Amino acid sequence: MTEIAFAECWYWLVLCAVVCYLIGCFNFAVLISHFKKKDIREVGSGNPGSMNMTRTFGLKIGVINFTCDAIKGGLPALIGWIIFKDYIFAGTDILVSDFIRYFCGVFVIIGHIFPVTLKFKGGKGIASTLGLFLFALPCEEWWFAFIVLAFFLCLFAYIAITEWGSMASLIGVSGLTIWQAALFIVRYENEITSPWVVVLLLILLVINLLTWVAHRKNILKLLAGEEHRTSVIKHKK
Repeated sequence: MTEIAFAECWYWLVLCAVVCYLIGCFNFAVLISHFKKKDIREVGSGNPGSMNMTRTFGLKIGVINFTCDAIKGGLPALIGWIIFKDYIFAGTDILVSDFIRYFCGVFVIIGHIFPVTLKFKGGKGIASTLGLFLFALPCEEWWFAFIVLAFFLCLFAYIAITEWGSMASLIGVSGLTIWQAALFIVRYENEITSPWVVVLLLILLVINLLTWVAHRKNILKLLAGEEHRTSVIKHKK
């Protein structure tokens, strides 16, 4: 492993943050709905995201949109991991690749939720967040990919049965965040007070909080029994 000091990598972090934010600003829902001769921001819930795309255009379009957003959220993290997988932060045993994959991911999510290209009114970031974990968790162990996919299938089944897409989103992101945080706590138990570990865990917390804050209206509607239903079985044209 090659040691790298903050003074040697700070500009890489800035570059990653800017590039990943701009990647997040690209909204596939707006693009796809444009080709469907509609503006997704003016139909359904008005949210330019996979759930509203599914409600408006059906499951097929919803899956396409989800896949594009998931790749958008996960690919930058994977690229960052590949670039920095042979580095550790100077004076520690902390892998730069552990830090960079979620550092990249959180800025993609921020860009998706608060895109400068859409006057800071974007989607809720669920597909991008789940995509981040789909790409990032297998960096731990390749077979984690199958566990994440099985988890996704469980969430899909939950939506199919309850039609509560927002609740599934909250459960999914919270569960995956806790899983990854637990892995880091165990791995770095002897360096848990290191600024790099603290910031890394805070990034995971921010990712989780972004999901809950983005769904604050959905949570109130769920409590009031007024939440929009998301049917993945039938689509009313």
